[in-house]
Parts: sequence; structure tokens; C-alpha cells
Amino acid sequence: MYICGLEFDVVKKEFKIYGIPFVGLKIGKHEFEFDIDNTFFSHFDYHEFNDVQVHVDLVLTKKANLLELDFVVDGKVNVDCDVTMESFDMPIENQISLVVKFGQDYEEVNEELIILPHGEHQIEVQQYIYEAIVLSLPAKRVHPGVEDGTLDSPILDKLDELQPVSLSEKEEQTEKEEEEIDPRWDKLKDLLKDK
Repeated sequence: MYICGLEFDVVKKEFKIYGIPFVGLKIGKHEFEFDIDNTFFSHFDYHEFNDVQVHVDLVLTKKANLLELDFVVDGKVNVDCDVTMESFDMPIENQISLVVKFGQDYEEVNEELIILPHGEHQIEVQQYIYEAIVLSLPAKRVHPGVEDGTLDSPILDKLDELQPVSLSEKEEQTEKEEEEIDPRWDKLKDLLKDK
């Protein structure tokens, strides 16, 4: 079996620490912590990050007939700016909740509810951690220096140079050019008007 292009046995071994055995846990809240780095994402064959420093707190609440999992993701990822290609650290934070119920077969009802077969003894949380981190990123990643104007980049200079002129700027430019006309031309214009 293959998962994201990796052989299942390799993935299973690498993700062993993300399997939480809930059978032996008492009813109530249980806390787990995970520190995520680039190695984690290499197992998913995801290479969008230059560097990853993310901490995940997981609170698993065991009840008589279900499990509630609350993930809190906090940290930073180093990504390339979509505008300038400059790398920068982007702070991320996210929270996701998941309810696990038990039934005949495994089923992902929606992003907040899954059903595990009776007899399962652990839940693997690596996919939910992956999704919580990746979904915390904005669709467009822009270097903070681009937004506040402090980044000095040749790409930004070229973009400014190539940016189209707005209609109001064109009108201002035309008015300036008209003001700068040599006054001698005005005398010639008057001659044309007199005809």
C-alpha cells in the first residue's frame, strides 16, 4: 500500500509517535504535545516550506462512547513570497476540532466527524496535524516588507516600473504637461483662433 508516494510500512514506522492509544486511557481529558519540523512534511511529500517550527497541543477528551480531539497549532514556517520570491518567516496559528464516534466501518463523515470501527484501539493524528498547519496559511503569501514598503527588492522595482498608470494619474500627467507648454505656443494658438 502507498500513501502520498511512500510505502505504507515506512510511513507507519515514521508516524508511530502520532498514534494515540485511547483504549487504556481513563474517561476525561488527556494532553499530548508534538513539535513539527521539515521531516514531518517530507513524509507527506510536501515541499512548500523552507523551514518549519510548529508546536501542536492536542487535548483528547475521552467520553463513554466518543472521543473529542482539539488541536491547537502555533509556530512559524519559512516560505517564499509569492510576489518577490524572497523567503520569510510566516507566523501561523490554527485550531481544529474533531469528534470520533464508533461504528461498523471507518468513515469520514465530514472534516469534523469520523467513525472508527469497533475494536480499534488507537487513532492516528498525523493527517489532522498536517491539515491544521497547511490550512492555516493564506492563499497568497506576501512578505511583510512588501506590505509595509520596507523590502528592497529588484523584483519590486521592476513591478513598480511595469505597473499600469491609473486614469487619475494620466489626467494629472496631462495637466502637468499642458502647464509646462512654452508660452510662445499660446500666441500661435491665438492666431489659429482668430481665423
